[in-house]
Amino acid sequence: MDRATLSQRIESILNEITRLSNTLYAMDNTNIQRHSDSYEILSTEAALRGEVIACRLRHLIYETTTIRKAEYLTSAGVMQGISVIEKDGILEITLPCLLPKKSKKHSCEYLTDPIYYTLSKYAQTHTLPKFRHCVVCFSHIYSRELSPNRVRDYDNLELKQLLDAIATFVMEDDTGLLCDAYNTTDIGDSDCTRVSVMDKERFQGWLSDRENRLRSISDL
Repeated sequence: MDRATLSQRIESILNEITRLSNTLYAMDNTNIQRHSDSYEILSTEAALRGEVIACRLRHLIYETTTIRKAEYLTSAGVMQGISVIEKDGILEITLPCLLPKKSKKHSCEYLTDPIYYTLSKYAQTHTLPKFRHCVVCFSHIYSRELSPNRVRDYDNLELKQLLDAIATFVMEDDTGLLCDAYNTTDIGDSDCTRVSVMDKERFQGWLSDRENRLRSISDL
């Protein structure tokens, strides 16, 4: 890449950072209780700009350095705090954030690429289950310290790209004939998303464990 093109790429990223900074200032000065709609618009815009910045920086690294994509995205998964565990036949992937809204203009590349390479790295040292008939449970966990008005409809969330990345490693096919999806909302210590993949016969047990856990928390 020649110097002029590189400078143009960097300048475009700097411009996005300026726009992101302005949006964050606007968020900070918005009364979330009185103007929740405006705050939601601003926060979504900030998140999408952050996504654009992250993706542009990644592609700049791939095109101008010797760092391999797999190497960088594995590190990105660690930095984001993505975790993968498998216990009693249930694969659990935890993302330290809520899923973004569906958008025609932006993809979930900033999130799905690190998930893909985190699973790839995990598979090098662990035997991943391969599900045929399975249930995928999306647990959307919202911080109890923030307004409950933030809770969103499931059909507005970007689930498909995340499911595609996971299905590559642990499902024979994510067609509706073989894979059922279940969404649930919980309140926790911090925002995160937990994806649990299991054989269909394990789902009722998983659901009972979740309900018992919530009942125990409410009794405290």
